[in-house]
Amino acid sequence: MSKINIQFTRFSAFYSPLISTISGGFLAEEGLEPVHSVAPPGTTAIDALVDGSAHVVQSALSQGLTSLSRGVTPPAVHFAQINEMDGFFLTARQSDPSFSWDKLRGREVLVDHGGQPLAMFRYACHRKGIELDEIDVVDAGNTAQMDEAFRAGRGAYIHQQGPAPQQLEHDGVGAVVASVGEAIGPCGFSSLAALPDWLGTDMAAAFMRAYRKARRYLNETPAAEVAAAEAAFFPEIDRDVLTATIAFYQKLGCWAPHVEITREAYEVTLDVFEYAGRLPERYPYESVCAAPPA
Repeated sequence: MSKINIQFTRFSAFYSPLISTISGGFLAEEGLEPVHSVAPPGTTAIDALVDGSAHVVQSALSQGLTSLSRGVTPPAVHFAQINEMDGFFLTARQSDPSFSWDKLRGREVLVDHGGQPLAMFRYACHRKGIELDEIDVVDAGNTAQMDEAFRAGRGAYIHQQGPAPQQLEHDGVGAVVASVGEAIGPCGFSSLAALPDWLGTDMAAAFMRAYRKARRYLNETPAAEVAAAEAAFFPEIDRDVLTATIAFYQKLGCWAPHVEITREAYEVTLDVFEYAGRLPERYPYESVCAAPPA
C-alpha cells in the first residue's frame, strides 16, 4: 500500500466525509494507507502541503480568498467540497421551541472568532434581521476554552460546531436552538485542498474514487452505523451524541452527493466575506477552485 498523508485544520464529526474515507475503509480499498493529523496551533493545513508533509488537507475556500486579498497567489487549489453548509449551532441555556434570532439582541453570546466561523455568523445574523453590533459578542478563546466558559456559567448562548453543542445537551448544560447553516443555506464552507501538481497523479485519482464512495456511504447509511465506525476517532464523545450530530448533518444536507465545489456555492461564500468587509474584490472561481481529479 502507498501511504497518503491527510491533515485536518479542525477535527470534528462535521468532517465525516473525509473521516469516512478512513473509517469506512474506502482508501484501503484503493490501495492507500491513510495517515492523518491535525494542524498544530499556529500553523495551517496548507503549510503541510507546502512543506510536503501532507498530500491532501481539509481546508476552506476562505483560505484562498484571504491569500488573494493580501496579493498572494494561493499555493493550493480547492478541488472538492466537504461541507456545502455551515456546521455551527447556537445553544441556549434552556430549550426554546419559539427561538428567533432577534432574541440575541443585547444578550451575551460566546462566538467562535475563527475567521470563517465569525464571518458566517455575522452573515447569518444579517440574514435573520439582526446585526452583530446589537449582540454582546464574547471572545472566550479557543473551542475548548469557549466550552469551558459556557459550562462555568458565562454567556446566554454559545456558537459551536458539532458535536460540542450536542454534548452540552447530553450533559444537561444547554439546548440547541438554531443552525447557522439553515440560516445561510448552501455555500462553499469547507473543502479539500492540494497542490495543483498532485491532482494529476494516480494517488489523487485513487483518493477521489474513495472519497466519492465515502460521500455516497454517508448519505445512504444510518447515522448510528456511521458513528460506530467513527467512534475510535472521538473517544471523548458519547456514542449517542456522535450519532445525533451525524444525523443532523445528514438531514441538513451539507454532505450533498456531488463532490464538486459549485459556482453557486462559491458565489455565496463571496457574499459572506464581502458583507464581513474582508473581500476587496470578487475573485474568479478559477483563482481558488479546481475540478476534482478524474
